[in-house]
Amino acid sequence: MRSVRNRIVAGNWKMHGSRALLTSYVQDLARELDDLKQARQQQSSVQTGTDEVSVVICPPTGYLALLADLLHSNGLAKQIQLGAQDVNPHSQGAFTGETSAAMLRDLGARWVLVGHSERRQYQAETDELVAAKTAAALSLNLTPVICVGESEAQREAGEAEQVVASQLAVVIENLGASALADCVVAYEPVWAIGTGRTATAEIAQSMHAAIRERLAGWCGEAAERIPLLYGGSVKSSNAAQLFAQQDIDGGLIGGASLDAREFAGIIAAAGAGNG
Repeated sequence: MRSVRNRIVAGNWKMHGSRALLTSYVQDLARELDDLKQARQQQSSVQTGTDEVSVVICPPTGYLALLADLLHSNGLAKQIQLGAQDVNPHSQGAFTGETSAAMLRDLGARWVLVGHSERRQYQAETDELVAAKTAAALSLNLTPVICVGESEAQREAGEAEQVVASQLAVVIENLGASALADCVVAYEPVWAIGTGRTATAEIAQSMHAAIRERLAGWCGEAAERIPLLYGGSVKSSNAAQLFAQQDIDGGLIGGASLDAREFAGIIAAAGAGNG
């Protein structure tokens, strides 16, 4: 029987969006979630666990305030939280184009992605920088979603677990093991991001179990309470199988989170695991 941990579905919109898209999307999502709620009520008088899922949407930073307004006006402000895709490790200063943790809080964000593979690749972010961003987020009570994962070459070389462990180890070395109790870890195999390829549920579970074992070595019993998310072409068609695994506590969703019906289906799959 799986341990009780917070179930999380986080949508990473990456560099997608417009005012028109946000307006229609939130309306569609409100309708989809309402339909799901009515369907559950018809099937059983017992409430399922969908409402226990923490749902987060991470739009481009410039759309955070608009998304907050749209969620409120469509009755979703209590169901869906705001997240950011990145944060600068400094509190303020001459860092053109950057956004601090305090600014993200001011815009309504309560979560933030750190160390996404695309930033590691295209912005050459190091493990040390990811640790500094994690510290900045925690200092303002933002929940960091620490992204870790291996490339296809690293997996084929048998280095996947070692790579992921080393990425997390730097956070531990800089912040201490206790800091992870307020974090979420998202495992995203680089070879499955945006490619349409998805690790099998068994492969994903194997890595999640290895991560939790490492966390146990660092954090002791607290490791059982740290949510681990899978990110790698999660869709409504495969979400239930992935989320049924012992150590997979939800997903970091890319392209599918831009489709309201798909995203609602993934949320429902996560909630079914709580019921």
